[in-house]
Amino acid sequence: MKFKSRDLSAARRILKIRDLRVGLSGRPDAEPVLDGIDLDIHAGETHCLVGESGSGKSVTSLATMGLLPKDALEVQGGQIDLEGFEITSATPQQMRRLRAQRIAMIFQEPMTALNPVLRVGEQIEEVLAMHTDLSQSDAKARTLDIMEQVHLPDVDRIYAAFPHQLSGGQRQRIMIAMALVLDPDLLIADEPTTALDVTTQLQILKLIEEMQERHGTAVLFITHDMGVVAEIADTVSVMQKGRIVERAPIRTLLTAPKEEYTRKLLTAVPNLAPRAGRAAPDAAAVLRVEGLEMTYGGGWFRTAGGVRAAQDVTFDIAPGRTLGIVGESGSGKSTVARCIMRLIDPTGGEVVVAGTEIAQMSRRQLGPHRKHFQIVFQDPYRSLNPRWTVARSLCEGPINFGTPKAEAMARAAELLELVELPRDAMTRYPHQFSGGQRQRIAIARAVAMQPDLLVADEAVSALDVSVQAQVLGLLEDVQKRFGIAMLFITHDLRVAAQICDDVVVMQKGRVVEQGAATDVLTNPRHSYTRSLIEAAPGRNWDFANFRALGGAQAEQGTTA
Repeated sequence: MKFKSRDLSAARRILKIRDLRVGLSGRPDAEPVLDGIDLDIHAGETHCLVGESGSGKSVTSLATMGLLPKDALEVQGGQIDLEGFEITSATPQQMRRLRAQRIAMIFQEPMTALNPVLRVGEQIEEVLAMHTDLSQSDAKARTLDIMEQVHLPDVDRIYAAFPHQLSGGQRQRIMIAMALVLDPDLLIADEPTTALDVTTQLQILKLIEEMQERHGTAVLFITHDMGVVAEIADTVSVMQKGRIVERAPIRTLLTAPKEEYTRKLLTAVPNLAPRAGRAAPDAAAVLRVEGLEMTYGGGWFRTAGGVRAAQDVTFDIAPGRTLGIVGESGSGKSTVARCIMRLIDPTGGEVVVAGTEIAQMSRRQLGPHRKHFQIVFQDPYRSLNPRWTVARSLCEGPINFGTPKAEAMARAAELLELVELPRDAMTRYPHQFSGGQRQRIAIARAVAMQPDLLVADEAVSALDVSVQAQVLGLLEDVQKRFGIAMLFITHDLRVAAQICDDVVVMQKGRVVEQGAATDVLTNPRHSYTRSLIEAAPGRNWDFANFRALGGAQAEQGTTA
């Protein structure tokens, strides 16, 4: 694997952070959120800040932007120097002038950062109107130019589009255009690719690097994915519990990490090597999908003019086996999962679960059969009722299907222990848990129904890599204990390799390749599958053993 080879020793220092301390507002005696952060970033450098959720990465970026939430967090000491400008003592007016002109930020979720009622072209122009004296025609010309620089297609059409009319990757490109339209000295990218599929992620990473080289921008890149770090970083700082515990050039960090915490983060990174194949059991399939079709819109009976989100999808899953459906956003994989769960009604084909055909059942007929198939969604906070205790969430399904309340409560307590949560979690609410803990609760809720089939729809994509590894291990343990068949939906082939026995690759609603995971991931036949594998971040690095894959020696780069 070839690392970046750039000498940044002579580059000017853009950002200097010294002994930065951030704590709870009005509570100087409380445990600090950031405790003595030191950081330097030079022109043209990509400095990656990595760590688990809650380590303080995003708080560091918000403090640098002067965007700490009022009455919640405050800077309690230290220095944030942007080429001679002290941010910690700046007035709100000074910070407004500073943002976009000298320092800009790309957020993780562009849909929440963009105004849903304004056209995206107008939102870029708004930045120019606030910070420049350009005429309306010049501002539009500049907007179209920056949109072309971030490789948006048909810029005149996208200029007039609203955020909801664009794909996730296109929305992120709009955010990058807004951040760079005034050519800032420092760009902060806070998990900008976490929610994107691997091919779009690769495009965004290349785009940020291209724009950086074109403008000489310093980049502070915040992420939990060491695979991404391996692709883009010059320098890495590792955060844990509000402190930087290790800092090193990228090659040094990957080949000779000093801290145990850094080694833990590296060994948790999934790789593309599929797990050892397991013999398929000689038993009837728990799930059989035959010729599944799903068309959105169109004329009468959806026979013409609609969007075919799924076409002739066929596969089956045996007890105790995991089948993964992989593909880019828009490939149809989540549509297939929703059809199987009957969250949407398929327009054709068969779905047989535990021996019963459910695709054409009415909702009333379907009710008694729902206990046989359960789903774990990507965001457990949205799928768990925030007003219900954990006990009520776990007991609702079994009680609805006739289990006595006392028995359901006892079962719920056992399931909490199975997912490694304390029994006192029964009386708590979803907001009192971390993201990984909430996903464990969602898994326990699904298993409480003792289903034959468990559907996991991007169930780990929003989790940091160490928590992701724990949840994948939990899913595998649950499957072994109860013999559940699992349908695992993911855009990340690295994750699929860790948990799937078989893989189905979807593109534009069609299955383009399927087979045993060991065959599909090590010897792909279709060009689309190969493109997904080639886009996987850190694919050429063995993170567990701190070396390049295939015995190749990593090329040493020079960094500041």
